[in-house]
Amino acid sequence: MVGQTKNIPQKPGNGPASKPGFLRRLTVILYDLLLLIAILFVATAILLPLNAGEAFTAQQFFFPIYLLLVSFFFYAWFWTHGGQTLGLRAWKIKVLTLDMKPISWKQALLRFMAALLSWSFCGLGFLWILIDKNQRSWHDHLSKTALFFDTQDHH
Repeated sequence: MVGQTKNIPQKPGNGPASKPGFLRRLTVILYDLLLLIAILFVATAILLPLNAGEAFTAQQFFFPIYLLLVSFFFYAWFWTHGGQTLGLRAWKIKVLTLDMKPISWKQALLRFMAALLSWSFCGLGFLWILIDKNQRSWHDHLSKTALFFDTQDHH
């Protein structure tokens, strides 16, 4: 097939193996979002007794901060321990440094904060992968990380 480079080794971060496509990434996000919502429900249930079982109000600014921290630790723990959330694992993708090594907690924090920025501009930072020559988002660029296909067998 013309233009097929699937088995040709490339420089890390630039080769075909490092370029999961837009729809695959979107599916990963949806998988992880479903799991994150469940975790946020549990995190909320843990705090409700401390608020007399009442809903949190807008004046209780700590609650959204708490949920943001829970979200960060959800993603960061998976990214720094094997490079895969459940969604990434299902689609055989890993988050790694540009030289294909595990990311640090600092990179995880940068990636998470930059992803918030990416989505806060109506998803423009995520849509950036459609025009970026290496199919990297803003949060990939800012954290010096990338998504790579996981080539190891998981038996």
